Amino acid sequence: QVQLEESGGGLVQAGGSLRLSCAASGRTFSTYAMGWFRQAPGKEREFVSAISASGDSTHYADSVKGRFTISRDNAKNTVYLLMNSLKPEDTAVYYCAARGINLHTIVVVNADEYYYWGQGTQVTVSS
Repeated sequence: QVQLEESGGGLVQAGGSLRLSCAASGRTFSTYAMGWFRQAPGKEREFVSAISASGDSTHYADSVKGRFTISRDNAKNTVYLLMNSLKPEDTAVYYCAARGINLHTIVVVNADEYYYWGQGTQVTVSS
């Protein structure tokens, strides 16, 4: 069982930046593919970014490409999402997700393929 806890959300003006963190419990974090998803009010959850267990592979939704950067520190059991040039449409609850995986270079973009989820952190971008 893996427990995930997001932090770093908040209120920011358009054009600003935030860095989200997701701390994971357990001693096998380096074998987990990680992802970030978000859900805005009245909308379905959507994929934001993913990183392989090794950290060598990443993937981004087109809507955030060039603005967001995902990274991980396996020594700290933490995955990060650096969000720059934030827009009002980035407003959502952001969730991190994890799943154990044998192929450490694979990214997972489908929410249904993740086993563990955090409680989410609110990001609000004002115009």
